[in-house]
Amino acid sequence: MPRPLAPPRAIDVAIGPYDDYCSGYGNPDSSGVGYVSVLKLSTGTVAQNTDANLEEIVSYNRAEKSDAYLGQINTITASSFSWLNGAVWGYDVARHDGLINGSIKPLMKRQRRDGTWIPVYPVTPLLEAGEALFGTSGSQRFPLMPGSHVICATRDIVASGPTTVWSAIALAIAEGRAQSSSLFVEDVGQGAVDESREEQESLLHQFHRLDNIVDSIILCGDDQNVRFKEIFVGFKSEWVPKGHVGCALTCVPYLVLAKNAVPSPASDLLDMSLSDWESFVGPWLLKRGSDR
Repeated sequence: MPRPLAPPRAIDVAIGPYDDYCSGYGNPDSSGVGYVSVLKLSTGTVAQNTDANLEEIVSYNRAEKSDAYLGQINTITASSFSWLNGAVWGYDVARHDGLINGSIKPLMKRQRRDGTWIPVYPVTPLLEAGEALFGTSGSQRFPLMPGSHVICATRDIVASGPTTVWSAIALAIAEGRAQSSSLFVEDVGQGAVDESREEQESLLHQFHRLDNIVDSIILCGDDQNVRFKEIFVGFKSEWVPKGHVGCALTCVPYLVLAKNAVPSPASDLLDMSLSDWESFVGPWLLKRGSDR
């Protein structure tokens, strides 16, 4: 029976066929069975001046293109695990500097069934790493190939204003990653109709969202006998005024990396910080910009 790959080998075989674009995992001509997961949270709104279906399409596309650019792809919805041959961008590879130097502090702690307390960190560093990889709509770096088919752990909500739409994401890192998958949890929602904007955007609601997601992770770990050693969690929300439609999106694409986004060997990414990686690709990005 084939065994899981060691981390350096998993990264070396998580390279796609394109120089400038990432590609969805499982597409033809990738280098092997490894993949990279990238975290994204975004929202988008549109005025109500067409019909409900079209407004849903436009608000969803605006959420896809906001923040880390994830536009123009065909999303294939999957479940929410990072398997043994996978890596998380910003955590395992191109690790965010704040996670290396300890400047990212826990938001809270949670207790596992065995009594161990585990730290819960903000997910912001992983979102920032995703934006560094893909770039933004106006300044793209290594986005997914337009029109490609991409397996994603994803959830979204579309609602008409006045209301708040929100999306949340969490990543729980397995303690024994040679035997267990890490877990993604996606959640979305909207404000209650009987609540004011201030109530919908209150710190109390924000805390409950994060608290509930973390509790769900602990329950999943206990049920599956998987021990998680740390959790990253966060959410994004946007007020949707009357006469508008809003979309909140949480998404984790499973992908292989663009050739020009990786050093040689690609496993060097395991020892690179995010700032090291940006320094590595900086001259190439500058040259590409001047060639356009």
